[in-house]
Amino acid sequence: MLKISRSTLRITRDLNLGATCVSRRFIGSSLVRFNQANDSKPSTNKSNETSSPKKRPLSRVAIGGTASKKKFVSNSAEFASWKAVMLLLVLGGAASYYFTKEKERLRLQKDVESKKSYGRPLIGGPFNLVDENGKEFTEQDLKNDDKRFSIIYFGFTHCPDVCPDELDKLGEMLDELKSKDNIELLPLFITCDPARDSPEIVKQYLSDFHPSIKGLTGTYENVKKACKQYRVYFSTPPDVKPGQDYLVDHSIFFYLMNSEGAFVDVIGREVTAQEGAEKIRKHVDAFIPESEIQRRKESWFGFLYK
Repeated sequence: MLKISRSTLRITRDLNLGATCVSRRFIGSSLVRFNQANDSKPSTNKSNETSSPKKRPLSRVAIGGTASKKKFVSNSAEFASWKAVMLLLVLGGAASYYFTKEKERLRLQKDVESKKSYGRPLIGGPFNLVDENGKEFTEQDLKNDDKRFSIIYFGFTHCPDVCPDELDKLGEMLDELKSKDNIELLPLFITCDPARDSPEIVKQYLSDFHPSIKGLTGTYENVKKACKQYRVYFSTPPDVKPGQDYLVDHSIFFYLMNSEGAFVDVIGREVTAQEGAEKIRKHVDAFIPESEIQRRKESWFGFLYK
């Protein structure tokens, strides 16, 4: 039994050694094939890459659009935004200018209205005189639809210095307003000396001054009434003999009236022609007809006129 066992052990060892060699050979050949297979895979991938087209990345351009179109749309959006900014700036500037100008206009309007307040003597009113051509002229002739203001001066043709100086200043104001602002006024010279200032004398006297100045005269009572309406003081010496020379004492003011025949402001002797023209210009620009004021008071911006 011992011998059999030893022989059996030898056979078994030999078999194990043989199996080990076989397995080593088999594993070695398998590794060689596996390595060869791995080495052949890159060439296969390269061939696949060359044979099949490479996928392109997804485009950011919308379907049916082009890159140039997208750029054009972007530029258009930027241009539109700049246009909106510029439009807002222009509208803001225009609104600021309008409200600034409207504020100054309202201030002047309130100043004019304050001169009509209760407890103050009204300046202006009905009168009946004749012009240098003998035609009747009343307070209704001051009214017009052209927004044409009137400026009235009271004097007399025998005045040695004050009246000529003031009428020359009036001519300068008329020329400046016409040349710079295309503003035309109705200038009136009303005599305080009707006894000597007939229509013919007034016409001859005014020929030395601005051609647009219109002269008015009338009876003593009518002249006195007109002076009273405008709060003009005048006096002649008593017991004047016919043909005797004399001076008339009178107020020295220009009275500015609007196109509705209402009093606006006075311009005194101390005011220069340039200052007077500027004063008139502001009042003309600020003038709003009474009907328009009433309409605006009923609008959304009515609070500005209260």
